[in-house]
Amino acid sequence: MSIDTALKKTPLYNKHLEAGARMVPFAGWSMPVQYTGIIEEHLHTRSRASLFDICHMSEFFVKGPSAEKDVDALVTCCIDGLGVGKCRYGFLLNNDGVIIDDMIVFKITPEEFMIVGNSGTRKKDSEWIRTHLSQGSDLFDDSNNIAKIDLQGPRSMEVMRFLAGDPVIRGLGRFSFARTRLTGINTMVSRTGYTGENGYEIFLPAAEAGKLWDVLTRGDSVKPAGLGARDSLRLEIGYSLYGHDIDDTHTPAEAGLMRFVHLEKEFIGRERLLKQLRKGIKSVLTGFICSGRRSAREHYRVTSRGREVGVVTSGAFSPCLKRGIGLCYVDKDAAGEGKDVVLINEKIEINAKLKTPPFLKTGN
Repeated sequence: MSIDTALKKTPLYNKHLEAGARMVPFAGWSMPVQYTGIIEEHLHTRSRASLFDICHMSEFFVKGPSAEKDVDALVTCCIDGLGVGKCRYGFLLNNDGVIIDDMIVFKITPEEFMIVGNSGTRKKDSEWIRTHLSQGSDLFDDSNNIAKIDLQGPRSMEVMRFLAGDPVIRGLGRFSFARTRLTGINTMVSRTGYTGENGYEIFLPAAEAGKLWDVLTRGDSVKPAGLGARDSLRLEIGYSLYGHDIDDTHTPAEAGLMRFVHLEKEFIGRERLLKQLRKGIKSVLTGFICSGRRSAREHYRVTSRGREVGVVTSGAFSPCLKRGIGLCYVDKDAAGEGKDVVLINEKIEINAKLKTPPFLKTGN
């Protein structure tokens, strides 16, 4: 398949071509959307373990004596008191309380934090963070030198114990991370992920990514999976995708993600968010499950009793439920568990019911 030469390539680009992946443009990168098929890769992740190339993500480091105070003021999650070796998910908001990006913050030392954000927001994230740091902190963007590989699935722990040693992995709790060597490579492994399964995110030098990829995909337990399966996996759990379900036109309150916002502390956008909560939100992000296999896609209109009440932000076929599922913003007065809606795009009409995610309960 011909790929625009202007697209950036991850360190694993040639590995994808060797595996017969179908490559597509994604956020300025050439990325694998599938290898053997989205449904097969999805089900393999749910039953065994799959490997995802996430090298396009952004990695920022904030260092200095004021790093903890500065990062805590930037993100919605609480960093004050976070232990070394722990990480938290939260949002970077602007002064209007809308979402600049969603990210995970890692506390490496009391004076060093790593912030992992999305690839498409790398420039604006960097500029916003740098602008709001005090003189006691410095920002380093090391995204080009760091590779990120996600191992996800019920057999991922078994694989990691074999590679890293049982004590290292057994002691790693959810939203914790540790430095360890995998096949002779210095890595940082976090117990996080985007599939709803038990899993790990592995950070390592970009130059070593191909070597580790080969080792991890050597047997039958672990197979590569593309963006297509990653999207259907995260939708079954109801995880939001930046640029679709969450963006810089919506607040965490509208997105139903206030559990990742600590209003007890000060952070940029807090006052506007409190004001919105006092006034009440007009629309809310919720899920839908279709009556059949066909799913609505982004921008489908959501209607109820002939009245347009919202818009679809994400949709896919669920290989586990064998029905269409997705996320949508709807007017608050139209939201409600089990409410009948019709999803419309031109002449296409799909019957569905509103449902609060997750659509699928996993072992994690």
